[in-house]
Amino acid sequence: MKSILINLKSIRQYPSAIIGLIIIALLILTAIITPIAIPYSEAVRLWRGGEDVWAEYPRNAWPVWQNWFSDVQRPETIVFKSSDGDGNVVIEDLSEDTREAIYTYEFDYQYDEFPPELIIFFDATFEEKQPHVEMTWLTPDGREIRAGEFSPSASSSFRFSQDSRLQRRLERATGIDEVAAEKGLFDDPEQEGLQVLKGNYQLKLSVLLFEDNSEVETTFVSYGLVHGLAGTDHRRRDLTVALLWGTPIAMSFGLIAALGTTVSSLCIAAVGVWYGGILDALIQRITEVNNIIPLLPILIMVGTLYSRSIWLMLGLVILFSIFGLAIKTYRATFLQVRELAYIDAARAYGASNTRIIFQYMIPRLLPLVIPGIVSLVPAFVFLEASLAILGLGDPILPTWGKLISDARNQGALFNGFYYWIIEPAALMMFCGVGFAMVGFALDRIFNPRLQEL
Repeated sequence: MKSILINLKSIRQYPSAIIGLIIIALLILTAIITPIAIPYSEAVRLWRGGEDVWAEYPRNAWPVWQNWFSDVQRPETIVFKSSDGDGNVVIEDLSEDTREAIYTYEFDYQYDEFPPELIIFFDATFEEKQPHVEMTWLTPDGREIRAGEFSPSASSSFRFSQDSRLQRRLERATGIDEVAAEKGLFDDPEQEGLQVLKGNYQLKLSVLLFEDNSEVETTFVSYGLVHGLAGTDHRRRDLTVALLWGTPIAMSFGLIAALGTTVSSLCIAAVGVWYGGILDALIQRITEVNNIIPLLPILIMVGTLYSRSIWLMLGLVILFSIFGLAIKTYRATFLQVRELAYIDAARAYGASNTRIIFQYMIPRLLPLVIPGIVSLVPAFVFLEASLAILGLGDPILPTWGKLISDARNQGALFNGFYYWIIEPAALMMFCGVGFAMVGFALDRIFNPRLQEL
């Protein structure tokens, strides 16, 4: 064990290994911090939630960093919530039972493209008489556009694009047939065609309350074309959640599978060599049969007919990988180790079979096994992602493979949402490169033949 630690120190001689260790450290750090920052129950709630969770997020929005590399500045999401004290609110008593609450939301729009959606969410409290809302849109050049009127229920929303009367008013103002409300409200009338008018906009909501205890909370959302560090998907979900939570899942799956299969195979090969006879022959026959059984079709069958739990898949991967071809490689080496002088010495002073196997034989192969374990991790990470891409991923957990599967099903590449696939694929390649760099360096350190090159 001391020699292993001494050899590990020589990894500093390989710059590529240092880079690989930094990559692995970042991945492991992310895998540790993510469950603390976003607990499992919260991650599942966010990922499986619907419009109630992601209502204020845009649909299919690129990450905000796209604007850093483009001359065209795409709009970000703008949100005003009266419950958070946003905007200016003025309440006036009109009569004994009637009040008027005026909400004014002002924002500076300096983007080069139109927003994809404009929505106002209402949360109204009343007994019998519904409140009534009149909306006015004020443009930077001083125009006032009657945006519409609405009588909100307890929980409702007003979508500007679905108001036919607003669309007709905007068609007359712009002279363009079937103009979308989001474009007509931000259009510059002095420019030919539809051009964004930059400047300060205001949205005024005049809310009439007909009961003493009646209240209305409003949320105005101007959705963007870019959002967050990772963008959003077709269900408005922030992809950052899946990218972050995919890291501990990928690391857990890869590390547990690599360690489980390698250690189990090593122990089985050592036991078979030491006891020999029928036991060794049985292990070899099981290995040979197992290696003609295709693993992926079995996983597909189990995922289709029984369960797609990621932990069940992990158990099956380990079970079928234990009796892999690595057992024959380990057996060939153990046959040589068994004949070494220090094994005969251990027999002579009465060491038990268990002691000889686990304290004398197996440690002899650890220097050769460690690089293999490191190199196996990304292979199992890619296997988990492959299962998800085939539609056999865990239906609850957000993973890198699940992101790629959703993107493929929604035609992300054909619709130009390249980030949806590039981000999880880049993390997978990042993981693979990191472990490969360290694995190659460890192979040169522990393999005597490679040390001579």
